[in-house]
Amino acid sequence: MRWEDEYRMYYQEADEGSEPTDSAGRFRQSISSESDVGGVEISSPNQPHDFGAGRAGQDEIWAYADIEAGLKELPEGARLAEVLVCSLVPAEEVLQEQQRSTLLLLAVWYSKHDLLHQLLALGGVDVNACDAAGRTAIHLACYIGDYRVTELLLQHGAKAHSGSLECVTLLLAQHVDINAGIEQHSALHYAVMRNSKRCVEYLLAHGANPNTPQVYTQTPLHVAAALGYAECMELLLAHGADARSQYGQKKITALHLAASENYLECVRLLVAAGANIDARNRDQQTPLHLACLSQCHETVTYLIGQRADVHAVYRDGRTALHASIVKESRFWDCTLSLLKAKVDVNRADNFGYTPLHIAALNEFSTCVYMLIEYGADITARTNGGVSALSFIIRRTPEIIPRYVDKLDAAISVNSIHEIGDVDCEIRLDFRLLVPNNDRGETELLLAFIEVGQRRILKHPLCETFLLLKWRRIRKFFIFSLFYHGLFVLLFTAYVLGVYVQDCRADQCPMPAYTSAIGYIILLFNLVLLTKEIFQMMHGFVSYVRYWENWLQWSIVIGIFLCTHNTLNDSNDIMNWQHHVAAVVIFLAWLELMMLVGRFPIFGLYVQMFTTVAVNFSKFLMAYCCLLVAFGLSFCVLFPNYIAFKEIPRSLLKTIIMMAGELEFEDIFYGENLKIEYPATAHGMFLAFVLLVTVILTNLLVGLAVSDIQGLQQSAGLDRLSRQAELIARLESLMFSRLLRKAPIRIWAIFQKIALLKTSRCRLHFRVKPNDPREKRIPRELITSIYKLVAERRERNQSIKRRRTYRNMQTFNNLLLDEVDGSAVTLRRKHCKTVNKKRTTSEAPYGAMRPDTMPPGMPPARPPSGTLKTIEEGQKTILKRLDELSKDLDIVKGRIKKL
Repeated sequence: MRWEDEYRMYYQEADEGSEPTDSAGRFRQSISSESDVGGVEISSPNQPHDFGAGRAGQDEIWAYADIEAGLKELPEGARLAEVLVCSLVPAEEVLQEQQRSTLLLLAVWYSKHDLLHQLLALGGVDVNACDAAGRTAIHLACYIGDYRVTELLLQHGAKAHSGSLECVTLLLAQHVDINAGIEQHSALHYAVMRNSKRCVEYLLAHGANPNTPQVYTQTPLHVAAALGYAECMELLLAHGADARSQYGQKKITALHLAASENYLECVRLLVAAGANIDARNRDQQTPLHLACLSQCHETVTYLIGQRADVHAVYRDGRTALHASIVKESRFWDCTLSLLKAKVDVNRADNFGYTPLHIAALNEFSTCVYMLIEYGADITARTNGGVSALSFIIRRTPEIIPRYVDKLDAAISVNSIHEIGDVDCEIRLDFRLLVPNNDRGETELLLAFIEVGQRRILKHPLCETFLLLKWRRIRKFFIFSLFYHGLFVLLFTAYVLGVYVQDCRADQCPMPAYTSAIGYIILLFNLVLLTKEIFQMMHGFVSYVRYWENWLQWSIVIGIFLCTHNTLNDSNDIMNWQHHVAAVVIFLAWLELMMLVGRFPIFGLYVQMFTTVAVNFSKFLMAYCCLLVAFGLSFCVLFPNYIAFKEIPRSLLKTIIMMAGELEFEDIFYGENLKIEYPATAHGMFLAFVLLVTVILTNLLVGLAVSDIQGLQQSAGLDRLSRQAELIARLESLMFSRLLRKAPIRIWAIFQKIALLKTSRCRLHFRVKPNDPREKRIPRELITSIYKLVAERRERNQSIKRRRTYRNMQTFNNLLLDEVDGSAVTLRRKHCKTVNKKRTTSEAPYGAMRPDTMPPGMPPARPPSGTLKTIEEGQKTILKRLDELSKDLDIVKGRIKKL
């Protein structure tokens, strides 16, 4: 039989569903089959081979395309391959030429058995010939799994020490090195790669080494873990495979590979075999880190159950919780498992990013809310000073309303009394407003102000908290105001005693008290200098941005300049010191005004002044060209008037005239003054009066009035903002890293004075809104708290009423269905009783059939037993509806907690 007929018969049998056989009637079976019972694998001689039913994308020894391309690159390889693919017999002279080695390799590759027998029978053919990659005929035979060809080549002297993997039994019969292989991969590697349990078991039984002699090389256990072949892994571990071995430059263990691919069974086998559950690779990643990065929830849960270290950090200081939020697909399950394992939810990486930063940055709103529910700090800041709340506002703003709902829920009513009772007590829980950190108690409110969410300060919970906090901390501001006030008064007395009198004469007596006051001022100034240096060391960037700090430095430096040579002798005063003293005394009183404005009662008025001053500066910058134009014009038109003779004086006079000081008579009709250009001068002066004095001045007044009205409308919110910023600034100094180095007793005293409560369990405040004796907080604030609670209770009752109405509707529908069904049953029974003729005594209409019964005849009443059954059914339905309603409440409560 020719080989074409043999393969034609082979494919015909395969198409008919029978098991394909060769010419000898033997089954063609690949010894690399995955099946434990010797599954059959069909290979086409003219088509690409499927080498086992392994996992998609697994690595082969060589790629099929590379082998075929290498064979065609041999001498006459492309032509001979085309001849064999077309099932043609090569010419007789080809068998005698030098291309016999090429023809041998192609005959093996395309399974041309007859041609192969013919070539080997000629003699002189090198059965160990190879292609450019060093692949011999026995390599190709083992690659395609052709048992007959492998046996034939071995009988004709083919070398078995060539790394063949597929024909294991035949090769071992030739006494080969069982641990030899290609590129440090032994036969056991490739048997595991093909998930051939029989081959793995056979190789291990015949002495195959499950480990590699070189460190950091790939072992068969790594292959099984990477591909998830649990059965092969179990065999390897049973024969002494090292579960702790590491592979490659990244030092990856088998547990790393299995965890990253969510091969849970493999993970269990490795952990049971003693694998280090917290093993580190080159990037300091544990298997739990890789499982979280791949979002393998089952593996994450198992590793946590096996007490894997959930607090371990890898490169850049990130934890498993950071890793679980990198993708959106299954972050919920992995993150929830880690949070339940008590992972540090506020752990920041080397760049200051917490898991909340990453979740908000990736716009995972559900994850953001879940992290907040488990105690994530929304005030946490990166190394660049960006808070997590800032990311939430920009990326997941839908979280803010839900956070406000949490503020509402922090105000609750004592369940003992009704809301209208005199003894009704409302409880305010401030723990939500106080982050669990050591940065102070107003950090959260300050963060909301920074991101433009000041309206949250008007919430009754926040407003009450700020009021109580201000009462605790205002003593420090009163002391600061007293200190600065005394300092300014002493400096004023010193300036009046030294610089006001005329000391240009030879003798300039100085009051006796001046020298003593000078030394006291220097002491006060040194204290202020120390305070400013401390604030600068606390935070240089924020310190430089605050303009009042520059004002403080100007005062401190100016006082040293004014007093350094005038403490004992006022005759040494220089002319420039008068200029400095004049400026410093002005700045000192200005600073005192700003300190007074920090108190809530005076803050609005000082803010009005500063706002109008800033807007006036912008106003002058916008219209400065107009003022310069008139100043230069007046300098030309009025050369005889002293105020316009020089350009600086002319500009100053123009600004003064803007306020209404025109001096029209002195300019145009003054003595010894002649108007050189009368017509033009009168015209320009009239234009100045109309454009500047009338229009521009009134525009400025209107702008100031508008600003004041806007400030009055937002006065309450502005007051709360100033209060929160003031408290936060003082707390930042009191809880700074420098002050923490002070003795513990001093630190404890500061905490006791400044903090609202020293324990988070005591961050509560109770108020009785209906008690007229309640005066701890203003009545307006009590009304806001009461209104919020009452509206929430009314809303909840409305929801309950709607739920009850829906339940009653459901009950009525069920009852109607029950009654209709009972009525139909009774009608049928009644119809059965009237099938026979009835007498007059039995029916008011006499004996008649049902089809002749009048349509107005009343329906038959159901018996009393049926009504009793309906009532019992009604009670059962109501009871069931109540149970369903309770179950729904429980489910909603759990969902709300999540």
